Amino acid sequence: MPRMGILLRWAVSAVALWLATALISGIRLTTDSIAGQIGTLIAVAAIFGVVNAVLRPIIKTIGCAFYVFTLGLIALLVNGALFMLASWIAGQLGLPFTVDNFWPSAILGALIVGLASWAINLVVSDRD
Repeated sequence: MPRMGILLRWAVSAVALWLATALISGIRLTTDSIAGQIGTLIAVAAIFGVVNAVLRPIIKTIGCAFYVFTLGLIALLVNGALFMLASWIAGQLGLPFTVDNFWPSAILGALIVGLASWAINLVVSDRD
C-alpha cells in the first residue's frame, strides 16, 4: 500500500504546516472557516512536497560543495527559500496562505515544519 504512505506523509506535512502557522506570526492562514484552513493546509502541504521533491535534489547536486563547506547549515537557507517558493505558488493559486519574509518567518517555518514532520513520523510510521 504505497499510496497510504504518501497520504500519511501528506497529512503529517499539513499538521506540521498548521503548527508553523500557530507558532510564527509571519506565517498566516487568512481564512476564518475551519474547512478552508484544513483545505489550504492540505493544498500547501502538497505544493511544499512537490517543490521539495523536484528542486531539493537539483539544489543539493549543484550546491554540494556549499553543503560540505558549511557543514550542512546552508540547508537552513535552502529550506527557507523552498518554503517561500511554496508560499508564492500558493498565492498564485489564490490560496489564503502567506509567509511575510525570508528571515525569520520562512527559515523558522521551514525548520518547524521539518522538525514537526520528523517528530510526527517517529510516532506514526507508514510502514506495515
